[in-house]
Amino acid sequence: MHSSLRRLTHAAMAVLALATGSACAADARLLDAARTAEPSVIQSLKEMVSIESGSANAAGLAQMASYTEGRLKALGAGTERIAVTKGPGTMVKGTLTGTGKRRIMLIAHMDTVYPANTLATQPIRQEGNRLYGPGIADDKGGIAVILHSLAILNAAGWQDYAQLTVLFNPDEEVGSIGSGETIASLADQHDVVLSFEPAAAKAVVKAEALLMGASGTATAIMEVKGRASHAGAAPELGRNALIELAYQLQQTRDVAKSVPGTQLNWTTAQAGEVRNQIPERATAIGDVRMTVKDGPAKLQAALQKKVEEGKLVPDTQTTVTMEAGRPPFVANARGRELAQRAQAIYAELDGRQLALVEGTGGGTDAGFAGRSGKAVVVESFGLAGFGYHARDEYIEIDSIVPRLYLLTRILQEIGRN
Repeated sequence: MHSSLRRLTHAAMAVLALATGSACAADARLLDAARTAEPSVIQSLKEMVSIESGSANAAGLAQMASYTEGRLKALGAGTERIAVTKGPGTMVKGTLTGTGKRRIMLIAHMDTVYPANTLATQPIRQEGNRLYGPGIADDKGGIAVILHSLAILNAAGWQDYAQLTVLFNPDEEVGSIGSGETIASLADQHDVVLSFEPAAAKAVVKAEALLMGASGTATAIMEVKGRASHAGAAPELGRNALIELAYQLQQTRDVAKSVPGTQLNWTTAQAGEVRNQIPERATAIGDVRMTVKDGPAKLQAALQKKVEEGKLVPDTQTTVTMEAGRPPFVANARGRELAQRAQAIYAELDGRQLALVEGTGGGTDAGFAGRSGKAVVVESFGLAGFGYHARDEYIEIDSIVPRLYLLTRILQEIGRN
């Protein structure tokens, strides 16, 4: 079909859709570009997954930083490395300057949860609609969507933004302990922040989705101080911190149920150093999730009150402290409005559905990006997949074209706003 005739045909379909209340027709040029890009997206995924970049893998993270920085430079972005305040790796920031009014930020992470040599037992492979590889969905699929969508828009000459910032961090899987504050401060300088965690695979849920909320994280620490003594000759002279810790863990396991918006699971514990000594100290660590900003402080107070109500081992002291992690993410009204616009864009693809998921127990960097409420923040623009943080992680290949189309179209919409 002649290009001018095709444009007229799509325009006529759009008018008809408006008149009948059905979805508008897809932008043929962007959709064609997304289809053309699919093989190169698959190649990019294979290249990135071949770089093992667990959160503690300094060499792998350095290699990922060089890879992503090179790709951003190829898009014409000015790039810089930003040091993290804790842990290995560096952030990679790319900046593009346009001719529009909006300041837009796109965020994804370079690290994975997988230790070195995971590829030896979980190699990259394709089976039907699934492309497997450690970290392929979480979050190298998100990086691929950003890089290839921007390439499509570059080729189309799109510059309807004042500034477009891309930020890749190396420590999301460990709570963004060295990059969270940078994400938060940069987000406050932008109008819109889109985050690229994966969407759940259609093999698991009915439809791909965007995320409207995610739990914040914190770490609860329970410490018991007792008294050491010889475990064989004079155990009665000691005060067993391990026994008291076990008692207090039982006492406090349901405390979070009385603190709205919080969840606590004790997950690790340690006591003593040698077999033949009554342990003087014992410590437990708890995973805390919350959907309210003041949740950790309220939970800490409730836990401390509970341990002070009674003890099993006399002359022991138990204290509870809380270390803040990632803030909770809750999309505001402007974020929901943008997500609804994304639903309309997805519907252009033959009525394809895009669900809006209210919340998840997992934390994301959208929490840092949305902490102040200044920017509009929406999560999960990455590829659809599953198995993340487990064996045989995969993406669904048929999500590549729709996700490229969604991002290119919604960036245009944000620019027009």
